[in-house]
Amino acid sequence: MNSVLALSAIVLLVLLFLKVPVYLSVLGGSAVYFVLNPNINTIMFAQRAITGVESISLLAIPFFVCAGILMNYTGVTKRIMDFCAILTGRMPGGLAQVNVLLSTLMGGLSGSNLADAAMQSKMLVPEMEAKGFSKEFSTVVTATSSMITPLIPPGIAMILYGCIANVSIGKLFMSGLGIGTLLCTTMMILVRFISVKRGYQPLYKEKASPREFAAAAKPAILPLCLPILIIGGIRFGIFTATEAGAIAILYAVLLGVFYKELNLKNTFQGLKETVCTTSSIMLIVAAASAFSWILTKERIPQQLTEWIVGTIHNKYIFLLVINIFLLMVGMFIEGNASMIILVPLLAPIAASYGINEIQFAMIYIFNNAIGALSPPMGTLMFVTCGITKCKTAAFIKEAVPFYILLVINLLLITYVPVFSIFLVNLLY
Repeated sequence: MNSVLALSAIVLLVLLFLKVPVYLSVLGGSAVYFVLNPNINTIMFAQRAITGVESISLLAIPFFVCAGILMNYTGVTKRIMDFCAILTGRMPGGLAQVNVLLSTLMGGLSGSNLADAAMQSKMLVPEMEAKGFSKEFSTVVTATSSMITPLIPPGIAMILYGCIANVSIGKLFMSGLGIGTLLCTTMMILVRFISVKRGYQPLYKEKASPREFAAAAKPAILPLCLPILIIGGIRFGIFTATEAGAIAILYAVLLGVFYKELNLKNTFQGLKETVCTTSSIMLIVAAASAFSWILTKERIPQQLTEWIVGTIHNKYIFLLVINIFLLMVGMFIEGNASMIILVPLLAPIAASYGINEIQFAMIYIFNNAIGALSPPMGTLMFVTCGITKCKTAAFIKEAVPFYILLVINLLLITYVPVFSIFLVNLLY
């Protein structure tokens, strides 16, 4: 590694630790390389940043973000929450179970874990506290269950990974269904165990009658058809993943008209939120693309591959090392930024060990999801604590059983490939 590249990396890390916004930190590190390297025209800096966001596949991100936001404005969230309450309200820890299941179902609509966490922190945490749940437990369940969102199609992380690593986004969506279901199931089991131990009561005492079940299910049927529509359309070649995003927006608008809850005011508000969310993602993509080009020019991926393959001869040990490394990275660097920088480095190495590309993608995305929950820079932790006014130290202490559960799930995904590739092999 030459001195200019080393200085560039040092500047990037220093800016990150000074809590400079991620895209500015990455741009700063990249700028140092382009300015101090006499063999490169500095115009290349702007060209690489702009080229990084000129991908047709990346259009899926604003489309799905917009669809998810419009869903929130059309009353879809409330209808699905009522349906979840009927399904899980009689389990120990009723509202906590509703919280987990709602994140899973809404993950198929919003695609954004931060949007999901913010929404449920406002809607469910106050109700949970009123029912006797502690603020810390309510906040932790909300933040942890929001991790499911990027794993369920149309998760933004899967779209981004597919674009970077040239992996089928449709296959990633199918794999995400299996991983998301695994995490949802194990999380509901843990919530049940904790609720029984602490005496958290079910939401309802009596079994729901068929009429009550039908009344709650009927309004939720149309919204819940969206993930089926997306995956089915992509699988049978009716439309691409990018076009599926446009279909999702149209579907959200039609639902808003059907429910008579979408008007000009909340439409413009939704579009404004879409622009802000998409801009923050694309700025990171642009910045990280410039830095990724630097790594490629310096042949860092090839050198790293040769060193790792020459040092680690067992793919299972490689996967263990990668998991530890990604968990540490996730504690300090935002997931989308780390993905654009590290995936071009790590995906070829994983392929050289014969690791299935879909399985490795889900391992990476799952590690990113855990990073969003981990101190000191976990975005999910700060978003939920900021809304619920839960102290960070209390959150971390309460989250210990959930961290253990997440590590167990990560090991299952890593060493039992069936969880990530069974549905893919079944349908493809």
